[in-house]
Amino acid sequence: MTEQSMESYQPMTAESVADLLREAGARVMVRSGRSENYSAPREFSFEVKALFENGMGLHVVARQFNYRDPWEAEGRVNDMVDAMLLRDGALTPLPKGYPYFQGIDEECGLDEARLREVVACVAGVNQKVYLLQELTGDS
Repeated sequence: MTEQSMESYQPMTAESVADLLREAGARVMVRSGRSENYSAPREFSFEVKALFENGMGLHVVARQFNYRDPWEAEGRVNDMVDAMLLRDGALTPLPKGYPYFQGIDEECGLDEARLREVVACVAGVNQKVYLLQELTGDS
């Protein structure tokens, strides 16, 4: 990894992801996983669940720390997260025509910029599109 690309990453925390989702109008719940103690029992660093006014939900998980130096002494960060899309409490893809969640219910390896795009996309979904695609057989 070059020095420039190391400086360009934006670490994410449970709080920064929660703030991003709140700014988009979501109700948010946060849970930390792995603590600064590497032996903590959970396999993820943090998870944030969000419910948007349109009824769509996102479950954002930072599964593990990435390390930015060879001896793991400093630089433990989460600069990539996974996001799962929820509708009525179940995992779901988005209807056709959206840039994310096409035929899948999880987007993996999102940096902060892409997570912002996903959040904007999900917050803007009109759930009537699901019904329209069901009625037209285009799902």
